[in-house]
Amino acid sequence: MEKPIESYWKVRLNDLRSTLDGNNFEAFVADNKADARRIVLEEILPKLGPKTISWGGSMTFQVTGLYEALKGMSGVEVLDTYDKSKPAEKVLELRRKALLVDLFITGTNAVTESGMLVNLDMIGNRVGAITFGPRNVLILVGRNKIVSDLDEAMFRIKNYTAPVNAMRLNKKTPCVKTSYCEDCKAGDRICNYWTITEKSYPKGRVKVVLINEDLGI
Repeated sequence: MEKPIESYWKVRLNDLRSTLDGNNFEAFVADNKADARRIVLEEILPKLGPKTISWGGSMTFQVTGLYEALKGMSGVEVLDTYDKSKPAEKVLELRRKALLVDLFITGTNAVTESGMLVNLDMIGNRVGAITFGPRNVLILVGRNKIVSDLDEAMFRIKNYTAPVNAMRLNKKTPCVKTSYCEDCKAGDRICNYWTITEKSYPKGRVKVVLINEDLGI
């Protein structure tokens, strides 16, 4: 068999897609990040026809090329919260407005095999949008985010995802030095708001693209 690792993951991702569909998400499986971009641009967006789009922090979203593609879309108002040329106050205001867009795009910190999305935020804009506000939410997920259960999800997030993100963002937290969670009280702490999304309501509001590559943190 050619590409046994990809074949192994394709089976698991298809199983997880069925589980997510059963939890009222609308799930898709992409062969790689290029295929994920195609699915979003050619299948999901034409069906939704959003007039306003924004996003939360997601390395997966950026590496798919969707960030650049969506910024250039005509007929769509894009609230670009990644634009570093804007002052911090303006970006924060855009994040607030992004809670009312037609389509909000982000990643997830973990997805369990029972089809739950598990996330931990610093300011809560990403988890807030997943929960309520935007008409539709699109979650992009690399296969490395799949975990067996809620305990593994929370352990992974606190002791891997959060320390690595704190390092990436040059935060002044103890985990930057120790590489694991210290349950700190630092002003730069990024671990403040948990969400566990067991099901999508209304049905299909949250769409999940599972990608057969290791992407994100």
